[in-house]
Amino acid sequence: MTETVYIRPIALAESPQSEEGAAIRLGGGLVWASRFALIRRADGRVVSRDRFGARDMPAAIACLPDGLGETALAQWQDLARSHAPLICGPRILRLDQPLVMGILNVTPDSFSDGGKFLDKPEAALDHAYAMLEAGAALIDIGGESTRPGSAAVWEGDEQRRVVPVIEHLAAAGAAISIDSRRASVIGAALQAGAHIVNDVSAMRHDPRTAALVAQSGVPVVLMHAPGDASDLHADGEYRDVVLDVFDALRERRDAALAAGIDRDRILLDPGIGFGKTLAQNLALINALPMFHGLGQPILFGASRKRMVGALAGEVPAHMRMPGSVMLAVRAADAGAQVVRVHDVPETVQALHVWRGLRDAALTDFSQLAD
Repeated sequence: MTETVYIRPIALAESPQSEEGAAIRLGGGLVWASRFALIRRADGRVVSRDRFGARDMPAAIACLPDGLGETALAQWQDLARSHAPLICGPRILRLDQPLVMGILNVTPDSFSDGGKFLDKPEAALDHAYAMLEAGAALIDIGGESTRPGSAAVWEGDEQRRVVPVIEHLAAAGAAISIDSRRASVIGAALQAGAHIVNDVSAMRHDPRTAALVAQSGVPVVLMHAPGDASDLHADGEYRDVVLDVFDALRERRDAALAAGIDRDRILLDPGIGFGKTLAQNLALINALPMFHGLGQPILFGASRKRMVGALAGEVPAHMRMPGSVMLAVRAADAGAQVVRVHDVPETVQALHVWRGLRDAALTDFSQLAD
């Protein structure tokens, strides 16, 4: 029998003093958790779920059998792990508060803005500069659509689409990530000035990617998708979507470490919308604080996705800004370090207000006991 253990935060605190210190800081950010579920699973089935406060968790972990106790202790420590900043050329991006990643698709068929910037370099650059001016910390540039049913792209075309844009933005001093799963495209993008690799296949699509990332020393985002190289949305079958995605991301993190990628350069993305139903996406979002237990920064991307339309009267992609901002704020509430969005000005404004609320809670010392 194979048994695994998980620690899921189930109560968030507005500040540590609101719990008289009985809370832990998630991921080195501005979010605290005070109560936790200690979950044990055997052969894919949950066999126990016990709840503890922050002060009681160490004793509960100490009572676990050998092996499980070590795993739980590592998760407990990882929940509170602070993260080194992302080094993007001359720019240093701190991860102690949410960063906004602006989306720039130079594709003909992306679900929200397909064709808008393809073969239109001036329009693409104008949009990128507008996102940077609005407060985006970095720009994520992709030349291949990964929406369900999208056609495969020849890597030469993908490279031709992204490299000129990257070169111009890099020359302007922007922080840039390349959204690709092909090593040849990633290599060309890094040479053109990209600083981060965002691989929706978690380096499963191209066996050369892991060595390239390790040698380059750049940060990499590993996203969960259940399908194989031909269809990332396929094979979305789960016993428990939250625990299954947690396990899958842990496996990809460990594979990256084994390939020589530094732990401080690995970010994880639960892959909202990839091979998951509406109910499964919602379950993952509600459980997002748990993923700090993997000890890596969290990137969250749900902007304008199908789930927003499904919850909002089937509105088309270009009308999903309010729901997308809501999800970005929810990710910030969960301690996510990066939110990947189309609507940068609106999201940045919402997160400024969110930050104000967090700061006010942290400086409200009236909650301290006499």
